[in-house]
Amino acid sequence: MAYQLPHIGIVDIDIGEKNLQQCADAIIRLRAEYLFTKKEYEQIHFNFVSGFAASYLKWRDGFRPLVISDFVKEAKTAVFDDSWKGFREYLNMVFNYANTFSLEQELIPVENLNDVKVGDVFISGGFPGHAEIIVDMAENQEGNKVFLLAQSNRPAQDIHISKNLDNFQLGAWYCMDFGEVLDTPGWAFKKTEIRRFR
Repeated sequence: MAYQLPHIGIVDIDIGEKNLQQCADAIIRLRAEYLFTKKEYEQIHFNFVSGFAASYLKWRDGFRPLVISDFVKEAKTAVFDDSWKGFREYLNMVFNYANTFSLEQELIPVENLNDVKVGDVFISGGFPGHAEIIVDMAENQEGNKVFLLAQSNRPAQDIHISKNLDNFQLGAWYCMDFGEVLDTPGWAFKKTEIRRFR
């Protein structure tokens, strides 16, 4: 049985049949599926490590990226497809060419911990790097905030809710006043490594 200590729960969605949905990919998927269900298709776009912006709308319209070394161009090689299957194929393509480095580049810094909200990302871009996403928050009457983190990892694995191994009394919750570094089972993030989708 795999090591189970670092997580408190699993998100009940598939990880696909290939070793693709790793940490940054899981965040990309959660955002993309959220926007897809809201029909905000124009906002579904993610950058490759090369800097190429992969748009879901262009993919839906039949344009496919042709990757030659670090150069990417698009050509219309498929028919219009707005199906769920086509959307998942788009995501698998993004998973192949995006990672924590490219995701960090397209996110904007959150300067103030008081402004952090659900959907913000702790990310340390690199080769390897790591990323986790805030999926819930709570606040008591005194104004103290806590949050939940979700992550995937390498190799591809189910998205799971990270357990707070530094404070078992909090279960999966992390205090917003964590200091200079947030220790999670997957990574130690600096407080300057909180970012947000534009």
